Amino acid sequence: MRVRASCELELHLGVATPLILMLRPQSGASQWISSEEYTFSHPVSVVEYSDIFGNLCQRLVAPAVEFKIKTSAVVETADVIDRLPGAPFISVQDLPEKVLAYLVPTRYCESDRLGAAAMKIVSGEDPGYNQVDKITRWIRDNLPYTPGSSDIPLSAVEVQKQGHGVCRDLAHLGIAYCRSISIPARMVVGYLYGLEPMDLHAWYEAYIGDRWYTFDASQEALKGGRVAIAYGRDAADCSIFHQFGPLPTYSAMQVSVDLLSD
Repeated sequence: MRVRASCELELHLGVATPLILMLRPQSGASQWISSEEYTFSHPVSVVEYSDIFGNLCQRLVAPAVEFKIKTSAVVETADVIDRLPGAPFISVQDLPEKVLAYLVPTRYCESDRLGAAAMKIVSGEDPGYNQVDKITRWIRDNLPYTPGSSDIPLSAVEVQKQGHGVCRDLAHLGIAYCRSISIPARMVVGYLYGLEPMDLHAWYEAYIGDRWYTFDASQEALKGGRVAIAYGRDAADCSIFHQFGPLPTYSAMQVSVDLLSD
């Protein structure tokens, strides 16, 4: 399908403030960026670079004004997500080096504390895709997706105790459960066509059968229409913007995903 994915940020800044933005999706295996717009309300000097995960980052100093950032991309993206029940578990010693970073505990995914819980969930399932699918279904059935329920990222252990969460929280828990049984997992932040309420979205991918597969514990069905912006170990790596200095006196974000053609 062909969609237009847009995001507008509005920041009221009291002082000139360094920003690192992560708002540009890239073409890849499941999406093609056919056109793109990226504008600022005031002239600024921007330097772009790729971070250690390959995400496109924009570095600038925003002036002390009402500063607006608008991005829009027309994207050809898959309307069906690849699934492969039975895809095999890959032994740690056989994993590519590039995915090993997605096996270890991180700030928001304390996989070293959740092994017993994960093993209980996947008991009886074939190692690999079926285990991750069971983890995803278990989270969906037991921890309600509650938009607006947390303003700051929660760790997997905190989400498990809380018993509900936003999409980012449920992704953290799914990632931590996967890593605790030696399946590499990473967070994805981007757009999802038809998301209710509309916002930026977070889901996760697991490395099984020599490739990454998509999972989403916050949605009833694994829907297509996704546009990935950023990948990382957890939310700390995937924030769409970092600001360094006093907090804005006001900030707001508007997101839209419009269908252009099936």
